[in-house]
Amino acid sequence: MSTENQDEGTGKIHQLTDAEKIRCLIVGSGPAGYTAAVYAARANLKPVLYQGLQPGGQLTTTTDVENFPGYPKGVTGPQMMEDLQKQAERFGTDVRYGMVTDVDLSGTIHKVLVDDEKLIEAETVIISTGATAKYLGLESEERFKAGGVSACATCDGFFYKGLDVAVVGGGDTATEEALYLSSFCRKVYLIVRKDQLRASPVMQERVMKAPNIEILYKRNTKELLGDTVLKEAVLIKNLGEDDEEEEVISIDGFFLGIGHTPNSHPFSKYVETNTGGYIITLGKTSKTNIPGVFACGDVQDFTYRQAVTAAGSGCMAAMDAERYLGEKG
Repeated sequence: MSTENQDEGTGKIHQLTDAEKIRCLIVGSGPAGYTAAVYAARANLKPVLYQGLQPGGQLTTTTDVENFPGYPKGVTGPQMMEDLQKQAERFGTDVRYGMVTDVDLSGTIHKVLVDDEKLIEAETVIISTGATAKYLGLESEERFKAGGVSACATCDGFFYKGLDVAVVGGGDTATEEALYLSSFCRKVYLIVRKDQLRASPVMQERVMKAPNIEILYKRNTKELLGDTVLKEAVLIKNLGEDDEEEEVISIDGFFLGIGHTPNSHPFSKYVETNTGGYIITLGKTSKTNIPGVFACGDVQDFTYRQAVTAAGSGCMAAMDAERYLGEKG
């Protein structure tokens, strides 16, 4: 566990005196934030929700969502986020554009600075800022995000049934993704930068026993090719002593398994996080180490990272906030 120094905050947050006072502030949209907003609004907490840097969260970059309950024919990620936002607004949630840039959580009333200019004083804060998937930084990754590139095999793997795919990474995340995909994909390439896997021994053993997983060691991805959809990956194979060769593999899907970065800044100055930066919640609750501050969704979940689990934790956060305010009187 780790926390950053709990100082008194910096910049404008202690210069501004004119603050908007609210009962429940929700930071971040997506399934967790919007579900928290629905429950908080129905509990008459009059929540204010700031959407953050990416309104709607990671699902806005997903084309088809088929594993969220209530959509028998599936739904696009952006459409589902629009539906959740409308539902939250229907019950009175004040949804706003804006990004939290500083906080002071040292007192019983939590001070939050939005866009370096607006000061909010909230009795409760629900953090639902999510996590950002790590990408390689290739321009072609962006181009094929809706046509072959994904950072979630559980979310998008089904669409590649019977096809050839690749997974990048050598740790537990990558090997888990590769094993999951191998159950219905024809061929799975596991692209590993080094000459060995970093995954746990049991995961390494499972991957090596899978008949349709081929591990490509000492490879870096140079480029992804295709027209409107992904068709090939250009790899650079390290032969040692500055000797390299280029090779091309034919694939229909390219999955990133190199981890996520939780969007816990600037709250990590006060709330406890683990070594990976994920906010630590107490037991089976959404409570953080700061009374009146709660966390839900991918910013505290490094295990499941699914829309439905994020929504469930958003419900928990709103109910925990309601109970906190009730006990506070």
